[in-house]
Amino acid sequence: MKRSVLIPVLLLLFSGMMSAQTIDGQLLSRFRRDHAEKTPRGVVNVVANNQDIKKIALNAARAGQIDTHFAVKLDIQGITDQKSTGRCWLFTGLNVIRQKARERLNVESFEFSENFNFFYDQLEKANLCLEGIIETRGKPMDDRVVDWLFGNALGDGGVWNMMVDVVEKYGAVPKEIMPDTEHGASTGNMRSMVRQKIREAAVRLRQMHERGENEKALRRAKEDMLGDIYRLLAIHLGEPPETFRWRYKDKDGNLSEYKTYTPRSFFTDVIGVDLGDYVMLMNDPTRPYDRLYEIDRDRNLQEGTNWTYVNLTNAELKAFAKKSLLAGEAMYFSCDVGKYLDREAGYLDTEHYDFESLYGIEFTMNKTERILSKESASSHGMALVGVDTLADGTTDKWLLENSWGDSAGQKGYLIMTDRWFDEYGFRLVVHKKFLSPKVLEIAGQEPVLLPPWDAMF
Repeated sequence: MKRSVLIPVLLLLFSGMMSAQTIDGQLLSRFRRDHAEKTPRGVVNVVANNQDIKKIALNAARAGQIDTHFAVKLDIQGITDQKSTGRCWLFTGLNVIRQKARERLNVESFEFSENFNFFYDQLEKANLCLEGIIETRGKPMDDRVVDWLFGNALGDGGVWNMMVDVVEKYGAVPKEIMPDTEHGASTGNMRSMVRQKIREAAVRLRQMHERGENEKALRRAKEDMLGDIYRLLAIHLGEPPETFRWRYKDKDGNLSEYKTYTPRSFFTDVIGVDLGDYVMLMNDPTRPYDRLYEIDRDRNLQEGTNWTYVNLTNAELKAFAKKSLLAGEAMYFSCDVGKYLDREAGYLDTEHYDFESLYGIEFTMNKTERILSKESASSHGMALVGVDTLADGTTDKWLLENSWGDSAGQKGYLIMTDRWFDEYGFRLVVHKKFLSPKVLEIAGQEPVLLPPWDAMF
């Protein structure tokens, strides 16, 4: 290449490398001019002087349009309250299956002890993390899996499969047998202490490996470490019973005889269903539909089942949901609950707030883009217990049994529009008898394995 040609090419390449733009005075002047032209002074005054943006953006045109009646609504008695915790997955899972307990016991209302299963969930998650540390003991600290293990040493969140695994292994007990302690109702301080101990144990196990100690020695040490974690949990949450005596009064006023149970025998007696017959469905538009996916390490038991789901369109999820509701069976449902939520009214509606008119700015991301950019993900689990249709047969809205207490929303319920379901609904767990042969076939296939840091985690 001639020198006369080479110099312009090098200058072009160099200018491309230096093309990152800074905010300069000219750009700021343009911002100021646009703001002055496009933003009414009244909007600035109102927003700057009011913390609650939702009240300002409340769509007045939608006032009076919240219909609280449902053509199909399951008989739910006793709204639960997860309080200051991330245990919605456990409350929702147990709320779905407690309807079976109500029927078998012939009682007006019933609640399982979430605290009992939460104790074992936290203990098992500690073991799962430390097993992961032993498995990756030869990898550097900045290895992505090792980094993920330390970063996710302990949480109180979860999904349906975690409820299933911990209940099938340890059983369940009535609420009154192991009620919440202060730390069961507000887990932050306890988890901070337990998480610190897990990370300390993880560091010690890696140090043992560096000193040349074998895997057998690491596992012996891990048992002692788990003993300390058990003590911390027992101090904060109470110690789960191995056996208990219990009796109850049924809807007809009859008092049962005292009976001695183990937690596992109690669960078998009052539920009598195979939790393995339920299938988790998902609407994840970032991936191909009609496939089975599994998220690695997304479980609470070492021997447990990872979060595994069949990816389907919203239309299919809603069709199966209707079949289940018409048959009288509630479902586990999860969503991005914070989006367009009117917590006081108990309403989830994409048209409920008009942020675009308030700011004069469009918000245009679709569901796929929100997931990939981490703007949206499933944040809360509730029981799907009702559906309502319009005169032409189209679905209008859905009813969710929440776990925020009976003073929140519609006396403990949230109403979700069908459009909101499409945009912010994610997971649905349905009994296999309501699913199509196609979905059952997909559920039996070899899943596509996703990493634990996947956006759906």
